[in-house]
Amino acid sequence: MNRLIIRFDRDRSKRSLRRRRAHPGAWLRATGRAVAVATVPARHESRSWRAGLIGLSAFALGLAACTSSAPVHYFTLLAPAAASATAGPPAPFLIDVLPVGIPAQLDQPQLVVRQGDSGVTVLDGERWAGPLDDEFRSALSTALTGRLRTQDIADLAAPAGKPVLRIKLEVRRFDAWPGQRVQLDADWSLGFADDAGNARLACHGQFDEPASGGYPELVEAEQRAVAKMAARIAGDASGWARSRNTDCPIAGSSRGDGPPERHADRS
Repeated sequence: MNRLIIRFDRDRSKRSLRRRRAHPGAWLRATGRAVAVATVPARHESRSWRAGLIGLSAFALGLAACTSSAPVHYFTLLAPAAASATAGPPAPFLIDVLPVGIPAQLDQPQLVVRQGDSGVTVLDGERWAGPLDDEFRSALSTALTGRLRTQDIADLAAPAGKPVLRIKLEVRRFDAWPGQRVQLDADWSLGFADDAGNARLACHGQFDEPASGGYPELVEAEQRAVAKMAARIAGDASGWARSRNTDCPIAGSSRGDGPPERHADRS
């Protein structure tokens, strides 16, 4: 009889131990004990968790390596202020540089360069600091205000008593061959806002610049081409302000310094 009782108690203890292991929370609630229980994952689950963590870390490191190995460089057409400043009397008029027209294929955040005679390449790692039309307008405005020693009142109210010359630029071509040259081909028109006859001076120019070296040197060549164009426009503006009968010289050579032709529109 005693043996049977001992065996019964032992079996009950084993069953209780199994219940505690299977449901530790229920046993703790039944006994009223406040004990911290740590769940230890099974060995195969631990290995799977570690493998996933290692894989995620490797992916993150690889992504960081790819990002750091391909930096993006930003450029601007806006030349240093000292490059556009000139001495001389200020122009007797204000200017209003209107939004610049850009060909759709060039109006990209990235630099677009030529490859041979018919190919183009969009450079993801070489980008403009702002939209290309804004870059052109800012560069032209800065160069003109420095050369004419006047103010660009674009988006501002015109002061009374001083004429305002409106300048509209349309870029026709803006080609760049890395390590070789850049070419800027553009049309522009000039007209005073208060001109009752709506007279306009229509002009054209083509400007080439050598561009040896890498992409920074290429953009510097483009800045020089824009500066040459701004110098031409400033000369046209001064002549048009002196006399509405002045025609616009259009260069006959690719560098913009050939014998001028004449063209004006007074419609």
